[in-house]
Amino acid sequence: MTRNKVEICGVDTSKLPVLKNDEMRKLFHAMQNGDPDARETIVNGNLRLVLSVIQRFNNRGEFVDDLFQVGCIGLMKSIDNFDLGQNVKFSTYAVPMIIGEIRRYLRDNNPIRVSRSLRDIAYKALQVRERLLAENSKEPTPVQIAEVLGVTHEEIVFALDAIQDPVSLFEPIYNDGGDPIFVMDQISDDRNKDEQWVEEFALREGMKRLNDREKMIISKRFFQGKTQMEVADEIGISQAQVSRLEKSAIRQMNKNIQG
Repeated sequence: MTRNKVEICGVDTSKLPVLKNDEMRKLFHAMQNGDPDARETIVNGNLRLVLSVIQRFNNRGEFVDDLFQVGCIGLMKSIDNFDLGQNVKFSTYAVPMIIGEIRRYLRDNNPIRVSRSLRDIAYKALQVRERLLAENSKEPTPVQIAEVLGVTHEEIVFALDAIQDPVSLFEPIYNDGGDPIFVMDQISDDRNKDEQWVEEFALREGMKRLNDREKMIISKRFFQGKTQMEVADEIGISQAQVSRLEKSAIRQMNKNIQG
């Protein structure tokens, strides 16, 4: 998504109006009394809300124009269903509906196809979850949801997993101003044993000039297959520090091997 883009779907976003709460209430009253222009004014006055929501999805590889149009559908649905009698701001009501519309769009256009029956179970499970959460004030278990729907809890778990969005291994999950930490840094790989790493990269030779802490981090990460978070917990430093020390050690090892 291009953050400095001014025009989206032919709309000049730099000139979008912003409505205050009292203006919104007057317009909603007018709309509900049959004024067709009031609804259009409400839509135009909340397009900035759609823009703020679609910023959350700017790493999905989707065209910003497409997300904006889908977000506008969610906005119009929320306008048509908003109840003035409820003591809640319109934006508080509209944002979840806009997000939900965008997530449905992303799921339906996901290259990893999920069967319709599986999606139906997942959506029903989400509805039951919300109801049980409201009734009991605590998160329901898959078993409890399964009992309500009359299916096995394995089906619930599988269905909910199936509609989750895929995550790139190179998606950054933390950045403290230094080197970012990626999803792949959290994943251990049991296939990488000592012998493979020694044979392929001559790690032991490269580790000779590392200090004790660097040797410990490299050993735990690549010989023992531990994640950066696990290493950080064991030696009492932050994950960001582990990431930086690991990368510095690898650079030094490369120099030692090549030298």
